[in-house]
Amino acid sequence: MVHSFRPAIAMMALFTLLLGLAYPLAVTGIAHSVFPRQASGSLVRDAGGRVVGSALIGQAFAGETYLHPRPSAAGDGYDAAVSSGSNMGPLNPDLAARVAESAQAIRADDGAGGIPADAVTTSASGLDPDVSPAYARLQAARIARARGVPVQQVQTIIDGQTQGALLGFVGQPRVNVLLTNRALDARFGAEG
Repeated sequence: MVHSFRPAIAMMALFTLLLGLAYPLAVTGIAHSVFPRQASGSLVRDAGGRVVGSALIGQAFAGETYLHPRPSAAGDGYDAAVSSGSNMGPLNPDLAARVAESAQAIRADDGAGGIPADAVTTSASGLDPDVSPAYARLQAARIARARGVPVQQVQTIIDGQTQGALLGFVGQPRVNVLLTNRALDARFGAEG
C-alpha cells in the first residue's frame, strides 16, 4: 500500500511546488516587470505621494462638486471586503423601489429626463470605478454650478477622461470617477 501512495504524494508535492509556488511567483515577477503600475494595483497618489485610491476600485463621492459613481451594493458602499452585487432579480419589488428612489434623487440633483441605467443600478462587484459617458455628462451641470464654473469647462474635463472601448471593440466607453474628480480638483481646486 505504501508503494501506491508514494507516487501520489510525490506528484502532489511536485505539482504543489510547480503550480502553487513557482508559477505564481513567475507570473507575478513578469507582471511587475512588464506592467509595474497595474501589478501594484493602479494606485492613484496625491502630490505628496499619499495613496488616495485605485483606478480599479470604485469609491464614494457624494459632494455636489464631484462626479458621483454608480450605486454600490458592496457592504456599506464600496467596501471591497464584502464585494458583491445585490442579487435582486428584475421583478424584485425592493430593486424597483431602490431604482425609483435613485432616479428621483438624480432628477432632483441633476435635472434631466432620461437617466442612464448605470446611474441607478449596481455593478456585479459593487466596486465599479467607472460610469458611462452619458451619466458623467448628466452630472456636468451640477458640478459646474457647485464649483461656480462654466459647464463647458467641466464637460471638457469629462470628455478628456472618457476612455473608449478596449482595442476599439471590447466593452463600452467609460469615465473613471476617481481620475475625473482628481482632474476637476487639479483644474478648479480641491473642494472640502
